[in-house]
Amino acid sequence: MYKAFFGLTSNPFNLSPDPSFLYKSPFHEEALANLIYGVTSRKGFIMLTGEVGTGKTTMLECLRDYLTSHHTPFGFIFNSRLTPQQFFEMVAYDFDLQCDRSSKTEVLFSLNNLLLERANQNLTTALIVDEAQNLDWEVLEEIRMLGNLENRRGKMIQVILSGQPELDKKLEEPNYRQLRQRIGLRCRLRPFSAAETAEYIASRLARAGMREQNAFPPDVLLEIHKRTQGIPRLINLVSDNLLLTAFAMESRQATIQMLDEVTRDMLLDWPGSPNRFPETQSATQPANAA
Repeated sequence: MYKAFFGLTSNPFNLSPDPSFLYKSPFHEEALANLIYGVTSRKGFIMLTGEVGTGKTTMLECLRDYLTSHHTPFGFIFNSRLTPQQFFEMVAYDFDLQCDRSSKTEVLFSLNNLLLERANQNLTTALIVDEAQNLDWEVLEEIRMLGNLENRRGKMIQVILSGQPELDKKLEEPNYRQLRQRIGLRCRLRPFSAAETAEYIASRLARAGMREQNAFPPDVLLEIHKRTQGIPRLINLVSDNLLLTAFAMESRQATIQMLDEVTRDMLLDWPGSPNRFPETQSATQPANAA
């Protein structure tokens, strides 16, 4: 809606995890490098964690692009609210296993044959599980057992567990100690610093056609960082709404007043923010106390 007004060729703050818009902060670049290293080095179990909106799904999309470009088969479990039977059905579907997909035994035999065939060619296979913090114990135990599929060269299937910090806490429980001990590599994403927030916004605008970022003055950039606490998803939401508001007001630059309006409408809360809802007078208190 505002693209032509700002001379943009695409939406710079789309919420979809588009790898072409990836901004590689030091932490994100390190996380992606570790994911690729973990798979290619056959670490077996790799864990990626981060708060909501810090870019885990984008990291997984970049990993999928890498695996595809290197002809490495992978499965992608995107719905973690699964029973063990549903988990094996999704594995069979993703790897196109020619077997009775409703039978755990047949799926395991067929998967093992696929992995052996690839291992004999010195090739590996990956299984990516998103939102893993939601997995029930029974499903996580089945995933752990996949780690038994190995040969002398290492694990035949590389499992990437991605989730919110609750996944770390879950694996600290005694029931999960065997899986916890098998994790060969851990990657953590953190929110952006103030400088990274400014670079992130400029990077996305440049990819969308604005080579010189001039829509957000320095004071606005600092406030965006403060109010979003450096969370990429919130930065996208606020920045998108700011451009829309500036467009509606026929202004080429966003202002603090516009940001106040946007964050108020979004009911955004942050440390030190003013109360979002004004106090109301008690219904039992007289309007004019004596």
